[in-house]
Amino acid sequence: MNDLFERRVILVTGKGGVGRTTLTAALARAAAAHGKRVLVSEVEELSRQGHCPLAELFGVRNLRTDPIDLADNIQGVQLQAEAGAAGFLTKLFKVEALSRLALRTNVLLRIMQAGPSLHEMGVFYHLLSLLEERLENGEHQHELILIDMPATGHTLALTELPQILTRLVSRGPVAEALREGQAILNNPEKGTACVVTIPEPLPVSESLELIEGLKKTDMAVGAIIVNRFPSMEFSPEEAAAVLAFEGIEDRLGFSEFSRNQRAQTSLERLQANTGVPIAIVPESHTSPEELVGALANHLSEVQT
Repeated sequence: MNDLFERRVILVTGKGGVGRTTLTAALARAAAAHGKRVLVSEVEELSRQGHCPLAELFGVRNLRTDPIDLADNIQGVQLQAEAGAAGFLTKLFKVEALSRLALRTNVLLRIMQAGPSLHEMGVFYHLLSLLEERLENGEHQHELILIDMPATGHTLALTELPQILTRLVSRGPVAEALREGQAILNNPEKGTACVVTIPEPLPVSESLELIEGLKKTDMAVGAIIVNRFPSMEFSPEEAAAVLAFEGIEDRLGFSEFSRNQRAQTSLERLQANTGVPIAIVPESHTSPEELVGALANHLSEVQT
């Protein structure tokens, strides 16, 4: 985890329902405990405007487009395409009033919403502007930015954006912004992805596909977090002994035994098909209020 926290940007990604948002909050707290100035962020989805699960884990209803304080060494922000477009237009026109005027036109807003790449470009530029923010002493305002990505498809759309657009636009302010972003996202020492999964066949299959997709966009994968790993463990010899009992499938507790076996098989599959460090987070029945802190403590101590 210490190596992971040395990056500038971490995209926390994975299939829905694997605990990605909770682990993003836990990673933020763990990094802050290591002395990092952390900005935790969520990408606004058009279908989920006005609801921010990440903010709620810090006791706040919503995040804004400007960073707000969430905890010691932790700020939060919502990455929005419109906010990124406003920043880009301000830089282009050199006058903020002109950029606001341009964004008020329904034509421009409809274009941004109709073109997925333009929407991702706005998010991309909003992220870039936050990466560039500095303190009075010249240090980065946000040493580490953690992004709770909304879905696998959104992650690949963001990471492949620079490659697509730089082929179409090789010069000018757009190309310059894309190259600045590439210098961070596509540099394994500065940008990486953290893939969250659970030890079940389908989520693991999707995670392996996601990792391959990220490689094609030159996005490094710094870690895989296997969440909700069952605590019950059997050695191969013990598992064989259990399965040798006649009618064991009908016995009480066999479904839990089977889940444990699937978890072990899924972990072995990840280990065999990736060269990525894997962190295991055990299953927990902690209350929601205490869960983020408990996971943060675990992630601070976990060995990959």
